[in-house]
Amino acid sequence: MKLQKSRVYVGPNVYDRKPLIRMTLDMGRFEGRSTRSFGSELIDPLLKYMPNLEHEITSKGDRVVDLIRDDEEFELGDLMARLALSLQRQAAATVSSALAIKTDEPGIVEVLFGYDSREIGLRAGDVARLTILELIDPIPEEPFNIADEIEDFVDYAVSRTLGPSSTALVNAADERDIPWFRLNNDSLVQLGFGKYQKRIEAALSCHTSLLGVDIAKDKEFCLQLLGDLGLPVPKQYYVRNKTDAVEMAKYIGYPVVVKPVDGNHGRGVSLNLSTAKEVREAYALAREEGSGVVVEEMIQGVDHRLLVVDGKLIAAAKRVPAHVVGDGRSTIEELVEDINRDPRRGVGHENMLTRIRLDDGAISLLKKQRLSVDSVPYEGEEIFLRKTANLSTGGTAIDVTDIIHPENKVMAERAVKAIGLDIGGVDFLTTDISRSYREIGGGICEVNAGPGIRMHIAPSEGEPRDVGGAIIDMLYPPGSPSRIPIAALTGTNGKTTTSRMLAHILKMAGHVVGQTSTDAVKINGTVTVKGDMTGPVAANIVLRDPDVDIAVLETARGGIVRAGLGYKKCDVGAVLNVSADHLGLGGINTLEDLARVKRLVVEVAEKTAVLNADNQYTLQMAAHTLAENICYVTLNPDNPIVKEHIELGKQAVMLEPGPSGDAIVLYDGGKRIDLLWSHLIPATVDGKARHNVENAMFAAAMAYALELETDQIRAGLRTFDNSFYQSPGRMNVYDGNGFRVILDYGHNEAAVGAMVDLVERLEPIGERTVCLTCPGDRRDEDARAIARKAAGKFDRYLCHMDEDLRGRDPEELPRIMQDELISLGVDPERITIIPDEMESVKLSLSLAKRGDLVLMFCSAVEEAWAEITGHAPAEAEQPEPVSNGATTRSLTDDIDRFEVPEGFTVVRDERGVRLEPNP
Repeated sequence: MKLQKSRVYVGPNVYDRKPLIRMTLDMGRFEGRSTRSFGSELIDPLLKYMPNLEHEITSKGDRVVDLIRDDEEFELGDLMARLALSLQRQAAATVSSALAIKTDEPGIVEVLFGYDSREIGLRAGDVARLTILELIDPIPEEPFNIADEIEDFVDYAVSRTLGPSSTALVNAADERDIPWFRLNNDSLVQLGFGKYQKRIEAALSCHTSLLGVDIAKDKEFCLQLLGDLGLPVPKQYYVRNKTDAVEMAKYIGYPVVVKPVDGNHGRGVSLNLSTAKEVREAYALAREEGSGVVVEEMIQGVDHRLLVVDGKLIAAAKRVPAHVVGDGRSTIEELVEDINRDPRRGVGHENMLTRIRLDDGAISLLKKQRLSVDSVPYEGEEIFLRKTANLSTGGTAIDVTDIIHPENKVMAERAVKAIGLDIGGVDFLTTDISRSYREIGGGICEVNAGPGIRMHIAPSEGEPRDVGGAIIDMLYPPGSPSRIPIAALTGTNGKTTTSRMLAHILKMAGHVVGQTSTDAVKINGTVTVKGDMTGPVAANIVLRDPDVDIAVLETARGGIVRAGLGYKKCDVGAVLNVSADHLGLGGINTLEDLARVKRLVVEVAEKTAVLNADNQYTLQMAAHTLAENICYVTLNPDNPIVKEHIELGKQAVMLEPGPSGDAIVLYDGGKRIDLLWSHLIPATVDGKARHNVENAMFAAAMAYALELETDQIRAGLRTFDNSFYQSPGRMNVYDGNGFRVILDYGHNEAAVGAMVDLVERLEPIGERTVCLTCPGDRRDEDARAIARKAAGKFDRYLCHMDEDLRGRDPEELPRIMQDELISLGVDPERITIIPDEMESVKLSLSLAKRGDLVLMFCSAVEEAWAEITGHAPAEAEQPEPVSNGATTRSLTDDIDRFEVPEGFTVVRDERGVRLEPNP
């Protein structure tokens, strides 16, 4: 069971819609062995170390223990996935997915399981794997103490897991379909996307007043402020030393309370003090916990926490200090141990309740009661171990929301408003919360900013209150937005240009656009991060930016395969095309594999799926989307699927020939909308760059799905050009040297074919030169396919290597392309091999004469563009404008007639027309 590699999927992925961790294992001699074959030597120790396995149930309703014991098909990989889940659940993680997949490679198994925290999930996988190995194949010289390792893991996970208060908040957000991100290893959480984002940390929100927090912390001033408003508060005085404390206690009258002026969670608070000695001891304790000390009148009564959110009382709880109830047989220590076995109790604030500790404070209180940890209380006798009722010291809570007197309720609401808090907890002492403080007395001890809410969401007794929901509703009142629109697109070619076109259209319409692409993340047109930014990391940068009001996310195959989407769903999802590229990498070996990966974008689309109806692989994706609308894009006005789809009143964008050229036409609801002539879009080079015509059609379809006006779409497309500034590396044309240069990033068969097609549509005066390249990670057959696209179309061929060799010899792929060109009849004298990319660029420029055309395929586009624009032609050659040279070739001439692919059937229903695989 050797671990080969691990991957963490963020959001939807090719295996599941939920985040997963994938661990690739080499099973070695344990290949194919079921857990049943190991017998009791495996299952009995497992249940000893992980007794909660007895309660684990699969999504199909099977008991995991039964599968381990009896199922011949339940193997060690399945067990590891289940153990990884079980370990995380011990730390309160809400994870579910677990599976193991055999691969085509002998002995290799993919183990996949859900996670909440990346670090916790990865560690759970390691502990699960090593636990199994220790049980079935221990290594004496490398002992693995299972019990200790599991305990260490749980401690590690608990310290990094969201606490109950934060968990209640994010669960409430999930119920309201509000997205959220955890921003650190503590409890800071971002709710919402882009400009709608808000932040919250437990019960402190981005709307919480810092001044209000400061007032709540200053216990002396806080009560003075409340007293000035006529609210019931005890007498309280600030003291500077022990002597002052004793004098003030005498002045107030015993019993008194001594506490820090700015403490929390009950630390340093001493109650019911009746002697000067107790006051002096309490002063020292309080001074250690705060910046100052106050002496306060002791109000008799039971401690209650009244929670106010957005000016309204949401919950009330009676708090009972940590205590035990005698059974007449057990010692106090044994009773505490029994209470701490409650699975709801944990360390600190991580669980719904906190474990009771027999520390110095508890032992001191026992001594005052003439007891010790070895004392045996009478049956039914209550022994208190704390004076304060805080949950953080082991106290419990009883919900009293339904019985609180209305005047007590208004009193709490006034107190929190007076402090200036959006969320506040009022500590109120009274003998009976169901009776008004005006009648029986009582008083406010303090008001807490960022109050704990676990006592309300899971009280020891009484009805749980949806406090998390109340806080979320305060931040996002029902009907208010929390998500920005997301337009996601993928495909083999055209992704970057289309994403740039769409972002330009949206920006021209007044939006602040967050855009990801293969070269950068841009926020409102400004580069934020350079590099290939088409994965989950880039998506998160955009969705977490506070200025962005709409997202355009280019999503590449590599990012999906490596780490998933990074977003749970999108409003509009588009797949432009599927053709050969990156095959043989990351387990993607066929076009069908590639299509399965790319269709994830439309599988998570909610509003509209935009699909290329001229590509059989994208056309078939309509059967896999649940989007409300399907919008087809086609260059073929005779495409029968699209024509019938239009007749049913559904959406489509079609290129139709006309007397003045080819028109981009939008159909929706039976209406025909003439958008604009393709030759009016600068990026199409007078309509001759068919691939950019198609890209513009996709951009228009997506913009329309995002509810832009048609005039806004027209304005955006008519002002988007193929200049290096606006679309670097995508069909950049330069005529300043007396000959035309076209620079393109094209690196696969389809991309090269599109550019060669454009060159054929132009009518150059002189010779044509092409600089061909192929990335080092492509297959030999991919290099040959690129060469075939260019063969016979140029007068001169320069074959160079992509700047990233990926372990290949610099001349390896150029030689393969040369051989293919020669086999197709190209004169060897017209082919030159230049391993270095920039040397190829320089040579092509030096060989070009006035009126020539040079087509360059490069990866280092910035460096290449600098060479092109900085090239100085020979003195004898005076730069002259180069004719665009239109031809009469129609853009739809070489679109194949549509045929229903074998194995598929045309289906018609309320969503329109699509292809479905045969049963």
